[in-house]
Amino acid sequence: MDEPNNKERIILGIDPGTAVMGYGLVLEKGPKIELISLGVVKMEKIDDHMLKLQRIFEKTVALIDNYKPDCLAIEAPFYGKNIQVMLKLGRAQGMAIAAALSRNIVITEYAPRKIKQSITGNGNATKEQVAAMLQTLLKFKETPDFLDATDGLAVAVCHSFQRVPISGGKSKKSYSGWDTFVKDNASRVKSSSK
Repeated sequence: MDEPNNKERIILGIDPGTAVMGYGLVLEKGPKIELISLGVVKMEKIDDHMLKLQRIFEKTVALIDNYKPDCLAIEAPFYGKNIQVMLKLGRAQGMAIAAALSRNIVITEYAPRKIKQSITGNGNATKEQVAAMLQTLLKFKETPDFLDATDGLAVAVCHSFQRVPISGGKSKKSYSGWDTFVKDNASRVKSSSK
């Protein structure tokens, strides 16, 4: 019988954005984590907001289909001064979540402060400090063109540090597909079976 901490799992981390979406994938082998991939999806040249959302959905599905992650860790939008920016970030996050739900991937959401705290020990760390800590931790030297890539990677590493099990022990914000969501939210979902 395998010990729970000897199992392997792939974690996809996403930092949603409507100009640039950062992502990172790590392989968790027991107590160790290894970098699989990190990168960005650039959308600055797309003028239509709905087309940006479509690109986020399609790229997230492609990442899931390509790497077969066991779970998705995603950064929650934070409230800034501009409510329109937050609304757009929320939509971007929603598209990545919908993509994961369409592939029955377990989803966990993390606040930006929680991610920074888990990576650097400081909830107010800069993007550069988070990137430097990840480079040390995962032993990679390439500096990504965008710090959004390391932001996506940071979400995946944060999730690994929480040692959230693949199944069972679900948090309030973790779902493994539409069926689970509907079952857990039966009072909020109308049945059309009549």
